[in-house]
Amino acid sequence: MRKHQRIALFLCPALLVAASLNGSAPLRIQVSPAISRAPAQVTVRVSVEAAADNRTLRIVAESQDYYRSSEVLIDGKDAAPLQVFEFRNLPPGLYQITGLLGRTGGRTAMVSGLAKVEPAVGDGR
Repeated sequence: MRKHQRIALFLCPALLVAASLNGSAPLRIQVSPAISRAPAQVTVRVSVEAAADNRTLRIVAESQDYYRSSEVLIDGKDAAPLQVFEFRNLPPGLYQITGLLGRTGGRTAMVSGLAKVEPAVGDGR
């Protein structure tokens, strides 16, 4: 598979929109900075719509060569509406940042964003 085809396939999931069964958006994501230099610190802010069946929130930072995730418990309607995650020392790559909201009964909601980490100045990559 050619490099540009792999990138296109990688970017397609980023176009997904969070949606619940009733059509509302239970998650919103903000990834910053969108572009940075390695080793990068990327901050992910996820707004979670209050709902009694919210149980977990998992955030994944994934590139072609790297994977890191973090998960927190959500206390249903009493959970904080904003969850903040930091991914530190990310190496160069194009990262898909995905938020997965786990709910009772196995239902989930998903939202994605992108972050690009450029090589450090003088890295030669």
